[in-house]
Amino acid sequence: MLVTELIPSLEKANGVLIVLHGLGDSLAGYRWMPEAVGLPWLNYLLVNAPDQYFGGYSWYDFIGDIAPGVERSRKLIFQLLDAQRERGFPAEQIVLGGFSQGSLMSLEVGLRYPHLLAGIVGISGYVCNPEKLIAELSPLALQQRVLITHGTLDPLIPFALVREQVNVLKSAGLHIEWHEFVKPHTIAGEPELEVMRDFIRVRYEGR
Repeated sequence: MLVTELIPSLEKANGVLIVLHGLGDSLAGYRWMPEAVGLPWLNYLLVNAPDQYFGGYSWYDFIGDIAPGVERSRKLIFQLLDAQRERGFPAEQIVLGGFSQGSLMSLEVGLRYPHLLAGIVGISGYVCNPEKLIAELSPLALQQRVLITHGTLDPLIPFALVREQVNVLKSAGLHIEWHEFVKPHTIAGEPELEVMRDFIRVRYEGR
């Protein structure tokens, strides 16, 4: 089981954003997000990754073959999504998003999950194996809406690599909204939050 913390909406809830952190961080590092995003009708479910890492947590071991750790964490997040559905949030009311390792996990999970989510958000991450992901897409993945952002100055995950991966995913028919920011490996403040806010708001229109 994953450790989670729910920050409830200030108004009648219309959905939930599940937030997956990056390497060495924790759910505590995203308690600022509800106020910053400013969507009072949205619940936030902050999640700790399963592995301890120098005072924080990790979704997978980034040294060597990351695939076994990614698969392990993917199963845990599948269970988390199923649990939210059992608690009254159908998949179409759930946005799954994350930063860095959390971005990778959001894409790996959301595009394989057998139920259509409200949306997927990936910030400053990449894909473990684009060709394998495409081969294992859920039957609903081509209907899934995805937002991916990345920094042109990212020193950890090269911008060119991620842009090429996004092009490969797009060529498979996936609906990806792609945004570039002049930033290192971080969230680019209000400009990037505005892009995420607008993406999420559109996903819930009419619900």
